Amino acid sequence: MGIETLLSQIFNGLSLSSVLLLVGLGLSITFGIMGVINFAHGEFLMVGAYVVYVLQGLFNKFYGHGAAGLSFLISLPLSFFVAALLGFLLEKVLIRFLYGRPYEGILATWGCSLILQQAARNIFGANNVDVTSPKWLAGGVEAMPGLQLPYNRLFILALTTLCVVGIYLYLYRTAQGRRMRAVMQNRDMSACLGIRTRKVDTFTFALGSGLAGIAGCAVSLLGSIGPSTGQNYIIDAFMVVVLGGTGRLAGTIAGALVMGVLNPVFELISTSSMGKVILFILVILFLQGKPQGLFSLKTRALD
Repeated sequence: MGIETLLSQIFNGLSLSSVLLLVGLGLSITFGIMGVINFAHGEFLMVGAYVVYVLQGLFNKFYGHGAAGLSFLISLPLSFFVAALLGFLLEKVLIRFLYGRPYEGILATWGCSLILQQAARNIFGANNVDVTSPKWLAGGVEAMPGLQLPYNRLFILALTTLCVVGIYLYLYRTAQGRRMRAVMQNRDMSACLGIRTRKVDTFTFALGSGLAGIAGCAVSLLGSIGPSTGQNYIIDAFMVVVLGGTGRLAGTIAGALVMGVLNPVFELISTSSMGKVILFILVILFLQGKPQGLFSLKTRALD
C-alpha cells in the first residue's frame, strides 16, 4: 500500500467526517436539549438531497443543463429551510408529546422514518437518482504525484467548516443561542428565569433538521441518492454523538473525525464490513472506560 493510497483514503475520510458532522450536530443538540432519540433524522438528509435533485431538474427544464452550478448554490439554503420546516412540523405534531418517553419516542420516530422513505418512493420511485455536479467542481487539485484532491470533496469540507463556524457563533454570540445552552444545562431553572423552553425545543429541532438538509446537499455530490440514503449515515451519526459526548460542539467534531477517518483506513487494511466492525468494537471499548464520551456536558443540575 503506497503513501498516496493512504493519504487518499484519509482525505476521503475527512469528507465523510464532514457529512457525519453536519448530521451529528443536529442529533447532538436535539438529544442534549430534549432527550429525544430521533430515528427519522436521516430522512431530513434525504429530503435535502432530493431538494437538490428537484431544483436541478427545474433549472435544466427552463434554463438548460448549463445552470447546474446556479441551481446547486440555490439549493443549499433551500435544502436547509425545507428540512427545517419539516422538522418544525414534526416537532409540533409529534415530538413534543414524546418528551420524557424515550421508548415511545424511538418507536414513533422510526415509524416516521419509514413513512418518509415510502413517501419518497411514491414520489421519485424506488431507484436511486443522480445529481449533476457543477462544472466548477469538476477535477481536483494535484497535491502530489498520484494524489488528487477532488474539488467536490474540498467544497464539502469548506461547507462544513462554514456551518460549524455559524453554529458556534450562534450558540456563543447570540441571545437565542445562550437560551439554548441554558435549557441544555438546566431546563427547570431556565423556565423559572422566563425562558420559553418549548419554543427553544421547537427551534432547536428545526435547526438540527436544517443542518441534516445541508448534509443532503453534500451527499448529492458524492454519489446517487435514493429513499434509503439517510439510513446509510444515521447509525454512524449516532456513533459520532455517543463517542463525542452529547450536546458538545467540540465533542461532535472530534467524534466525526474519528469515525470518518478511521473507518476508511480500517476498510483499506481489511474489508468494508470488517473495517466497520473493528471501528465499532474500538468505540464500545472506549465507552466502557468513559461512558460520557470524549467531551462530557457540564450541567448546573443537581445529581
